[in-house]
Amino acid sequence: MGEITPTAAAAMMLIRTPRLRRRPGNTSSRDETGPVGVDDAYRLCEQIMRTQARNFSYGLRLLPAPKRRALSAIYALARRIDDIADGNAPAGQRQARLSALRATLDVTAPAPHDPVLVALRDATHRYPIPIEAFADLIDGCTADVHGTTYRTFEDLLGYCKCVAGSIGRLSLGVFGTADVRAATPLADALGVALQITNILRDLREDRLAGRVYLPERDLRRFGCTLVIDERGRFADPPDRLAALVRFEADRARGWFATGTRLLPMLDPRSAACTATMALIYRRLLDRISADPAGALAARLSLTTREKTMVAVGALAQAGRGRGR
Repeated sequence: MGEITPTAAAAMMLIRTPRLRRRPGNTSSRDETGPVGVDDAYRLCEQIMRTQARNFSYGLRLLPAPKRRALSAIYALARRIDDIADGNAPAGQRQARLSALRATLDVTAPAPHDPVLVALRDATHRYPIPIEAFADLIDGCTADVHGTTYRTFEDLLGYCKCVAGSIGRLSLGVFGTADVRAATPLADALGVALQITNILRDLREDRLAGRVYLPERDLRRFGCTLVIDERGRFADPPDRLAALVRFEADRARGWFATGTRLLPMLDPRSAACTATMALIYRRLLDRISADPAGALAARLSLTTREKTMVAVGALAQAGRGRGR
């Protein structure tokens, strides 16, 4: 490892937190005897983010406390939406819960007993968060509930913008930028890159759950069916699967190239946060592309040390940029 600069050393102290095991989501609304205070609400959201966000949390630790708190509220509600869609309840019940949750997006309505909504509504008063983007996220998760498949990449693109681009747009409201109109499609593009990476990382896991995200046209192009055999492995010829995975990885790289054009449009700490998340996923994508067979056999991830060093580098780069 190279020399640790003062900026990097400070980043190590900022980032180094106890490693926590992911626990089942606990983001449902609560009905307490009294209203939830804003500080307590934010503390719960930050706990959800620390214990469940995995890659997302590494970037958030680089932000000033007010922005970190606001983004933890965004994450907590997004986590709740995702937990509903991925739950074990019948599809009709999950659909009903998502529809009910959509009705809570009115930030002018009181929510004294729901800490996630209390925190989120406070955040919307502090930052121009485009709350309507949560409706896009709900639309994408609704597609998951119904097991929607995608004929072409253009079809999949709409889904990616719903489930991942929406988070980029919500985050952009907290980060702030001088040109929202120019920055918004770049945030969408970065979300698309992250989501394609997720799809490739979780290809086998999703297939075992009955979900297929890769476009039907791409499957036909490479002669793949994604059928799972009796051993729980893909029955397609490995060389065809590898070619398919590398094709989709190359597509994701193009979206990363577009999305990272957002970084110069952000303040240094927000840029460091965004760069950390992008670099973690880009390195994961490169690992998947280098070893498709390994990625299809087991869920790949970067180590805690690797993620930490990515964040250190991003913050150090932001510090150098500020000094110019």
